[in-house]
Amino acid sequence: MTTPALPAYPAPLAPWASDPRRTRGRRVPEPPAPPRNEHQRDRDRIVHSTAFRRLVYKTQVFINHEGDLFRTRLTHSLEVAQLGRSAARALQLNEDLVEAIALAHDLGHTPFGHAGQDALHECMREHGGFEHNLQSLRVVDELEARYPAFDGLNLSFETREGILKHCSARNAARLVQAEPEGPAQRFVDGTQPSLEAQLVNLADAMAYNAHDIDDGVRSGLLSMAQLDTVPLFAQWKQQVLDEYPALAGQPGRRLLFETLRRMLSAQVADLIEATRGALHEHGPADADAARRAPPLVRFSPALQAQITELQRFLFSALYRHPQVVQTTALARTALVELFKAYRADPAAMPADFASAPDGARAVADYIAGMTDRYALREHHRLTGRRVFGD
Repeated sequence: MTTPALPAYPAPLAPWASDPRRTRGRRVPEPPAPPRNEHQRDRDRIVHSTAFRRLVYKTQVFINHEGDLFRTRLTHSLEVAQLGRSAARALQLNEDLVEAIALAHDLGHTPFGHAGQDALHECMREHGGFEHNLQSLRVVDELEARYPAFDGLNLSFETREGILKHCSARNAARLVQAEPEGPAQRFVDGTQPSLEAQLVNLADAMAYNAHDIDDGVRSGLLSMAQLDTVPLFAQWKQQVLDEYPALAGQPGRRLLFETLRRMLSAQVADLIEATRGALHEHGPADADAARRAPPLVRFSPALQAQITELQRFLFSALYRHPQVVQTTALARTALVELFKAYRADPAAMPADFASAPDGARAVADYIAGMTDRYALREHHRLTGRRVFGD
């Protein structure tokens, strides 16, 4: 039985797109796996990883025990992938690469969202700190243990580059020393990631802005009246009411859902139009030329200003809401106490973490991989206290 040849990419790619047939490859060379291209193969490895499954019980804004219908890191990642693929197809970019980056971009997030990240960063201050983007790369490069020939998932350069969205100068220098021309090189050179990575960055923002509004209203911490003060939301809500005036007096959430749907559609359309204009202006010859250009995947200045205003609103009205602050403060305390407990008694962790040469980093790796509910169970086991009561 003959192995089928690797097919051409099914959709026509723009010259500046990342062509999977021209990938920069993997750290450990592997033969092709037809009929999948290299970025489809990355996506499949991510979806089957342990870290990806854990995202279903990791906080977005509301901690897992607060309700079953709030977004988690998993549902957020799926929403980012959906938005990203829609825009990528219109822009003739590599949809499979966009999907792979989107599904992997939060693999390094701690339990309890940004509160957990802040707690681990504080605990690791004397040991190099903690950055969730860098942790996501660490997960796919080292921590996943599934294959006999290498640690991690051995993803392609392009997917790894997209996962490393942010990186401090100190960590970038360290990564470049270990892997010259690797995914951190751009932070030293001042260049951009691929257009597909740039697209995922904006799809990430679109997704969490919309679903944080939805979750905020569902929780009762945000009201529709408050949202009327936010132009990006209010203009689409008014359009919905002009078309469906009966929704104003109806119970349920149809008005909110339709407003958010239109808001997202408008942002995707604006991104496509603005990005096409930037690509026409700069005309990169290929994917590497696009990396040397300014950021080319963008919103129009007018929409970007509205998005910034929405993000300021969410920060003050939702992320800094007293109820959210109180809950995340308790979660942060739990992770700090967990870190101290494992440092004092490494044997309380599984053997592969307990025996790691860098004890502090091993503790951070172990805690970062936890789900919300597992972290709470471990905290109770080691301290005898329940963070959120019985």
